[in-house]
Amino acid sequence: MKHWLKDAHFRSLVKNSGYLAASRGVAGACSLATLALAGRGLGVLLFGMLILITSYTKAASGVAKFQSWQLIVRYGGQGLAAGNPEQFKSSTGFAAALDVLSGIVGMIGAVLLLPLIAPAVGIDRQYWWLAMLYCTLLPTMGAASPNGVLRTLDRFDLISWSSTLTPISRAIMAAVAFAADASLPVYVAIWFISDLAGDAYQWFLAWRELRRHDLHVGIRPTLKPTDLPGSWKFAIQINLAVGVQTVWGPIARLAVGGLLGPTGAALFRIASSLADSAQKPADLLGKAFYPEIVRMDLKSKKPWRLMLRSAALATAIAAFGVAILILGGKPIIQLLFGKDFLGAYAPLMVLMIVPVLGVLSFPLAPMLYALGKGGAPLRAKLIASLLFFISLAPLSWQFGVVGAAIAFVLATTINVGVMIAQLGRQYRRLRPA
Repeated sequence: MKHWLKDAHFRSLVKNSGYLAASRGVAGACSLATLALAGRGLGVLLFGMLILITSYTKAASGVAKFQSWQLIVRYGGQGLAAGNPEQFKSSTGFAAALDVLSGIVGMIGAVLLLPLIAPAVGIDRQYWWLAMLYCTLLPTMGAASPNGVLRTLDRFDLISWSSTLTPISRAIMAAVAFAADASLPVYVAIWFISDLAGDAYQWFLAWRELRRHDLHVGIRPTLKPTDLPGSWKFAIQINLAVGVQTVWGPIARLAVGGLLGPTGAALFRIASSLADSAQKPADLLGKAFYPEIVRMDLKSKKPWRLMLRSAALATAIAAFGVAILILGGKPIIQLLFGKDFLGAYAPLMVLMIVPVLGVLSFPLAPMLYALGKGGAPLRAKLIASLLFFISLAPLSWQFGVVGAAIAFVLATTINVGVMIAQLGRQYRRLRPA
């Protein structure tokens, strides 16, 4: 490990992921506390309704929004590294325009489609107005350009602590709601207010950093980035690839709700949330990994060595979390959520395969993006998504929530396998020796 720390890129990766890990630890604890309070306060059925309402909006956001932060990191980061701040400003203006357009279109589309989709996914008619209200968050929920600005300017510390505002405020308000024996609309309002506050705060931080670096002058939203060659193609490929991945969780919960009802959606949500907690090391390293890779020469050994070292580090950290959940999953669920939610234990054990795959594979998509192969992760995710939706219904009907977990694991395995094959071809092309 001492030898690894001699690598400046690895040190930067560890430092930035350390910022993210500290904040995510706080955020993760608050999120689990919030889910536990909401689950106990509402009961399994109404808690499942809350999950379906919020998942619908998150799914709409995943479909509609562009991954605009990727544009800023790639084009803006390269511009700043080459001493060309105008390229950074152009990429930021393009990203902001995409955020505004996709947010408004997504909000209108989600509201109009809700009466058609809600019956199929288990959202009760009396709560449609709550779901429509929550959809008005889409313009801010889908905005990723503030995150891209902060990443490119190497302010992972600000990203880290700003990301704790939503879970901390949500946990505090959920505790008050639990003590007051509040109803479902109150909990939806808590989710709404905390999401809006977190999004607004990150916009403020990004603008403050732009002013501090004297980069705020000349940024103009535009959908015609003439000085960013290939940016539209890259944006569409990234949006489709990451969008498919992003909506897996929310759409899976909606699909489970449609197949097994709100109770099934609630149990699947609990199981997937706990499994996600073991994958956090890979997620955190992945967020810090991409900005490092785009600055490196991919024909050299360094980025590939950094990829392997990052995967090894994530595996070592995540192994501890996986072990805790395997050994103590049932007591943890009962302690946090109560006996009514013990049905989440069996699907949790199946879903524990997902973080194992995640810690081994998180560098794959960033490496492919850095190589200009934005279509490669998209192909992998589309193949995996097809398998997921083909297998979800029969497995859910046969095995209940456990079947939904099996379908999710199978799809994740295919996604990782296809990306490994594609990156292997690129490696052989670049480094034939």
